[in-house]
Amino acid sequence: MSRPLVVDIHTHMYPPSYMAMLRARKEVPYIYDPENGPPRLIILSSDDNPAIPLHQRGRPIDTSYSDIDVKLSFMRQHGIDCSVLSLANPWLDFIHGKEAITWAQRINDDLESTCAVNNKDEDRDRNESRPLDEKQSLFAFGVLPTRADPNDIVIEIKRLGNLPHMRGAILGTTGLGNGLDDRAMDPVWHALEETEQLVFLHPHYGLPDEAFGGKSKIAQYGHVLPLALGFPLETTIAVTRMLLGGVFDRFPRLRVLLAHSGGTLPFLAGRIESCIIHERGFMDNGGPVRGPHRSIWNVLKTNIYLDSVVYGAAGLQAAIEAGGGVDRLMFGTDHPFFPPLSKDEEKWPSVMTNYKAISDSCGDDAPTAASILGGNAIRILKLRLAGRSPRCQE
Repeated sequence: MSRPLVVDIHTHMYPPSYMAMLRARKEVPYIYDPENGPPRLIILSSDDNPAIPLHQRGRPIDTSYSDIDVKLSFMRQHGIDCSVLSLANPWLDFIHGKEAITWAQRINDDLESTCAVNNKDEDRDRNESRPLDEKQSLFAFGVLPTRADPNDIVIEIKRLGNLPHMRGAILGTTGLGNGLDDRAMDPVWHALEETEQLVFLHPHYGLPDEAFGGKSKIAQYGHVLPLALGFPLETTIAVTRMLLGGVFDRFPRLRVLLAHSGGTLPFLAGRIESCIIHERGFMDNGGPVRGPHRSIWNVLKTNIYLDSVVYGAAGLQAAIEAGGGVDRLMFGTDHPFFPPLSKDEEKWPSVMTNYKAISDSCGDDAPTAASILGGNAIRILKLRLAGRSPRCQE
């Protein structure tokens, strides 16, 4: 092999069925199609401001959000051998009951079919002109009907476990609506642990507007504050609540992949642990209780995996140190978000920045870089890549 295998475990896709559903909606989340110009995706409540004209709300989107051929082209362009697709936020958090179940099954079946068709031995027309060892493989994280009955969510989790190309499920930080430390989540955690499926935890809701100075400041500074700070802190708070709520004590084999290198968790883990040790007032239903049994360091090295979507060697190094080494770190791009700012740029600066962070952190240690780029994902998710011999994937 002239280069290591590259697996992108943080790459999103809105299947056509999901796109059609968003286009039929008039409130967040929704897609607006102006008469002139590209469609607009409005998924953040801060974007749905009546003072902003409809054709300027949210972000412009193109076929990279929903067309699998565009995804595969992006992969070839950036040397990515395998992608683990996941529905982007806000998933199905806004759909309730039986309707949520129907949509989860439809979307998960769409993702499974997309992966199966792409990965079959007989290349499709677009691949026939390329050598077999250049074929891109696809797998996926399913979506859960989080606003349905927990028993129905468990049924879908078990169904995902029987779909050949599914490797777990993507989940937002609100869980069933009351956070990931909610005891009502226990059947969901149990099912995910029992089926040995990875949970890809991803932010969406950020922090209250007041944390950034109110709506006026958000409007003044655009998406920088909620995306650069709100998303990472949302993830950190959600996982810390899981720790404090005893989730990792009750489900010691639960495996959780954190988006964006765990937010600020690697950097703040020591402070969180110190505060837990010195806390004298853990309460539950009005009475004192013991805090978490396990340390955050133990959880980071046992239950938590991190992606490399951190855009800098300093952040990546913190992720490596927090996890006790590189074995729990996996490459990601966050495609199709953060595209090039100029049509003249062939490669995405956001992706190349992540590649550079890995290179800068690993230096001349090629085996370590190879582990982050693809080896860890192949091992953790038990991937078999099309056109690759087992030896190439070890």
